[in-house]
Amino acid sequence: MNVVVSKLDRLIILEDTFVGGGRTMFEGEKTLVFWVGLILLGLASVGLFAILWSYTVYPSEYYLRSSVPVIVGGIVFILIGLYMMKSGAEREATPV
Repeated sequence: MNVVVSKLDRLIILEDTFVGGGRTMFEGEKTLVFWVGLILLGLASVGLFAILWSYTVYPSEYYLRSSVPVIVGGIVFILIGLYMMKSGAEREATPV
């Protein structure tokens, strides 16, 4: 039995294999909680990047020590944003 598989079919099979069977973490309808979490994640990421960039351009031990509370807060807000995004994506009910 000879089966002919086109290049497009191979790409689809590879995509399903590496992406997790076509399902993503944030699959489904996006609610307001999802969007607020995305905004928190974005703002916290930009803030942490700004601190890293400032320290790279102007290295100072005092600046790094004084930025520790902001860095910890940024990490906490990234985790909160990810959790809100995960819980804010309503999954569609699958028939039994």
